[in-house]
Amino acid sequence: MFGLALRTLRHRTGGFAASFLSMFLGATVIMAFAAMLDTAGGAGVDDVSEETLVTMASVVGGWGLVIVLAAVVSTMTLSVRQRASEMALLKSVGATPFQIGRMIVGEAAVVGVVASLLAVSLAAGGGWFLLEMLQDTDQVATSVDYAFGPAALSIGIGVTMLAAIGGAAATARRTLRMRAKDAMTAAAIESGRMSRKRVIAAIVFIAAGINCGVLTATIFDGKGIDAMQTAGQASIWFSIGLALLGPVLVRPVTALLAGPLRLVGGSSGYLAVENVRRRTQQMAGALMPIILFTGIATGTLYMQSIENGAPPVAGSSIPPDEAQAIETLNFVVIGMLSVFAAIMVINTLVATTTYRRREFGQQRLVGSTPPQVMGMVGMEGVVLAAAGVLFGSIGSIVTVFPYSLARTGELLPDTTLAIYLGIVSTAALLTLASCLGAARKAIRMPAVQAVAV
Repeated sequence: MFGLALRTLRHRTGGFAASFLSMFLGATVIMAFAAMLDTAGGAGVDDVSEETLVTMASVVGGWGLVIVLAAVVSTMTLSVRQRASEMALLKSVGATPFQIGRMIVGEAAVVGVVASLLAVSLAAGGGWFLLEMLQDTDQVATSVDYAFGPAALSIGIGVTMLAAIGGAAATARRTLRMRAKDAMTAAAIESGRMSRKRVIAAIVFIAAGINCGVLTATIFDGKGIDAMQTAGQASIWFSIGLALLGPVLVRPVTALLAGPLRLVGGSSGYLAVENVRRRTQQMAGALMPIILFTGIATGTLYMQSIENGAPPVAGSSIPPDEAQAIETLNFVVIGMLSVFAAIMVINTLVATTTYRRREFGQQRLVGSTPPQVMGMVGMEGVVLAAAGVLFGSIGSIVTVFPYSLARTGELLPDTTLAIYLGIVSTAALLTLASCLGAARKAIRMPAVQAVAV
């Protein structure tokens, strides 16, 4: 089965592109920040510089680790689900669940190893750039030499492999439990049900986010910039929890927009609504990075904006240079996570849309024109963008409102709306551009050839 895994990889490189990119980017991010641990352990590093480097690696790298794990598992889940009919066919010709599972894990392992190794050089450069930024802002001494070694390599490669193999194994588990006949039916008709473990995980993340928000508004009320340590976590935990509930969350948004889409789009609008309703699992995979991008970016940027405009706390022991370090940390967090989430939005949507090449060909053979197909995909993108922005905005509330209350005494922050409009516009633009760009490329193939693929 491992030989079959290698042959599958050679003949289905496009199908593994999304998983490869998520692993490559994830390994790059994790290794770049883990390199700060190697640098902190070098000779001649003073205590202040060491503390800054360890904090940067632990806080930013830790949150990056959470987001990377979610992204890798999500794309591996998408990859395995797209091959449900292939798995069912293998079972129907006599392959055992163990053999199929070993094949899937073997594929994930190969992709993970290649992605991790190719990410090393980029990660080394990213870690060097991060150290330069910290030195330029006087948070790390200029005498500190950059190091990229065992910590970066072991953490980056280890986490990437764990996420890849774990994501593939967990996703394949449900398919492998089915009989061949049931698996073929499930491949043709997608179920919108979520597993109990996923629901429990979502509830735990949401509860953690709410807890951080409550702590910010109560225990850290009047504590000044110290409130950031819990407020910043709130939107991340809460957004991850909402993202896990994607299959459920996309339904009310679809129901709300169904009438307008059908009225404006006609047959394309009708097909878009039906596709979203029938493909809640696939749509949820694309929805996850949109929610994360909107929630984390909005929460962190508004938290820093509130802090910049808040009056100084009497008797505060935090010196200006430490406040600058925290601000830099926040912008590094939001920059890294937002860029990663934005790339994952593009990656996931392109993979999902490209996989539907055969479906687009069938629609064209029964009379749909290319503009109608593009219109359908565009309206599906509208639903995804609306759901992602809505629930991402809700995810950011547990950071923005509690932190504003703790720092200014007002629930609603007195900050510009331009930040939010910029984030929403970026999320919507990325979603629609990814969907339409992939669909345009997919329909360039002749319909008969697309159906035969």
